[in-house]
Amino acid sequence: MLFRRRKPAGLMEKLRGLVWPRMGFLRSFRYFRMRVLRLTASPHAVAAGVAAGVMSSWTPFVGFHFILSFVLAYLLAGNLIAAALGTAFGNPLTFPFIWAFTWEVGNQMIGHQKPGQGSAIDLVSLFEKLELSQLWDPVLKPMLIGAVPPALVSGLLVYGLVFYAVRGFQARRRAHLAERARNRLGEAVSGVRSV
Repeated sequence: MLFRRRKPAGLMEKLRGLVWPRMGFLRSFRYFRMRVLRLTASPHAVAAGVAAGVMSSWTPFVGFHFILSFVLAYLLAGNLIAAALGTAFGNPLTFPFIWAFTWEVGNQMIGHQKPGQGSAIDLVSLFEKLELSQLWDPVLKPMLIGAVPPALVSGLLVYGLVFYAVRGFQARRRAHLAERARNRLGEAVSGVRSV
């Protein structure tokens, strides 16, 4: 096989790879960054798309983040591919923090009492029975309301960062391509003179 390892990975190395990738998370971040920067769209479209993806990741509707990000990107005149890439903000490493934060903020905004002060919520039985009507008020409603402030703040922050990064990358790329075109033209002209 073409890309097979010479020495197969042992059990400990496979287990370590589940927790921490062999090449690290930095390589994934660099790939993600270059994928966003190389999108062929205006800086506004790319930045609005990524911001829409990040904003949709704050909502508690995990299975619908792509759809929600596409709708937001369409409304903001953003790039749909950038919106899909922006949903990577919500992942198994960040979801527990996102959910806890949005639930806490939502409860404070609504004015609900703390769970320790009132009745306990048995989430396992609610999810087993799929009683969304009983799950809405204690869990989903605070999370949805609590998602609005961090989604707006992070969306604006991400929009600004991505907009200036894409604009700078595209300007450098245009300058580099113009320089290459001048060099090729110079070589072609000098080749014609020598003949």
